[in-house]
Amino acid sequence: MMRKFLLVFGLLTLVMANAQQDTLLLGFNEYMGYVKKYHPIAKQAQLTISIGQANLMKARGGFDPKIEADYEKKEFKGTDYWDRLNASFKIPTYYGLEFKAGFEQAEGTFINQDETFPDNGLYSAGVSASLARGFWINKRMATLKKAKFFREQSKADQDLLVNQILFDAALAYFDWLQAYKDAEIFKNFLENAQRRFEGIKQSALAGDRAIIDTVEAKIAVQNRALGLEQTNVAFRNKSLELSNFLWINDVPVELQPNVVPDETPEGDIDTTLEIMGKPLDSFTLENHPKLRSLDFKIDGLNVDRRLKANKLLPNIDVEYNFITGTPDLLNSFSTQDYKGGVKFFFPLFLRKERGDLKLAKFKIQDAQFERDNAAVEIKNKVFAIYNELDSFIEQNRLIDRIVTDYNTLLSAEERKLSFGESSLFLINSRESKLIDAELKQNEVQNKFFKAKAKLFKSLAINPENL
Repeated sequence: MMRKFLLVFGLLTLVMANAQQDTLLLGFNEYMGYVKKYHPIAKQAQLTISIGQANLMKARGGFDPKIEADYEKKEFKGTDYWDRLNASFKIPTYYGLEFKAGFEQAEGTFINQDETFPDNGLYSAGVSASLARGFWINKRMATLKKAKFFREQSKADQDLLVNQILFDAALAYFDWLQAYKDAEIFKNFLENAQRRFEGIKQSALAGDRAIIDTVEAKIAVQNRALGLEQTNVAFRNKSLELSNFLWINDVPVELQPNVVPDETPEGDIDTTLEIMGKPLDSFTLENHPKLRSLDFKIDGLNVDRRLKANKLLPNIDVEYNFITGTPDLLNSFSTQDYKGGVKFFFPLFLRKERGDLKLAKFKIQDAQFERDNAAVEIKNKVFAIYNELDSFIEQNRLIDRIVTDYNTLLSAEERKLSFGESSLFLINSRESKLIDAELKQNEVQNKFFKAKAKLFKSLAINPENL
């Protein structure tokens, strides 16, 4: 518990951009920076690259040199049946070639005639190759190529994962900001209603106003207090939702009540999400992470297709080894002393191979359809969001003007009331309209910010400066 308290205290100290009385400001840029650095999902995204690297290492292991040894001995009732040793050193290459050096030795009463070797054993050096199936591409080569594509695909997938968690975090911040500003509206108007109530109460006691006016003024106070309580609950709930994205050193951080959002984050949003200066005519699909991920997926499927197509060829494996009993003498290796062979097989109907090839082609077509559809969806979504942003700019301008005009009407009505030319009913009516307008102003601003976040998500940006 003490450790958690210290972490919370440390976070609040770091994000303090401005201290007024006992409140601490959590700016949008600082908040998003903490999410990207410490959130478990953001850390999990880093694992995708590590997994890609591990798969590549595993695939390269198919070309590691190998040492093999096979030794067996049998002795029964004083009779040495056999004593065999067969050791080899193999070096696989990228294509269907494998270099091999070997040593064979056998002795005993019951060894086969073809196991009669020189006293010091028989040494060999040679090469084996697949001349048709498996020469230009084989399982080892395909696995390595696919692992390279998977590594690049993992990098694109990481960008998508980080982008998604930052998008969700941004929406939580904007909802938190709206709830805070809504609560501030009712807090300010509650103070106004209380001052008005006290003034009318004093006037009524002095005989300048009817006692019934105090009841109407008190109802206004109660309405504002009810609105404040409701918005405070919404703000606390949004604070809890925001806390889901705040972690430090794998420990969740609870947002304290005195931490408040930046009420004017407009400048930080574009900079933090790195969407500043991205006009519609600059939008391109080529480097979009989702499309890059699908492209690498298709590249991997094409490798599978080539491997399946290669299996339509006959299997012709050849091997040739020079053999000698005196490997220390180079001239002892002679073409007259050798061990070689040819292995051939070819299915007559190739139904399995042809079926596998068709399935591989269908998978490529399916992935290509997915890629084409994703490209159209991304393009149309980005265009729609740009239209939405243009509309919200105009909506914000209009709602700001409406709020200004309602403020003017309320101020004029209050001035008329001071001259005895208006009523408390009109004041409350004007004030209610102003409250509704300011709440609408917060709602439109929230939608505008969320539209920017949707543009950030549609472009699948992984901010470099967070």
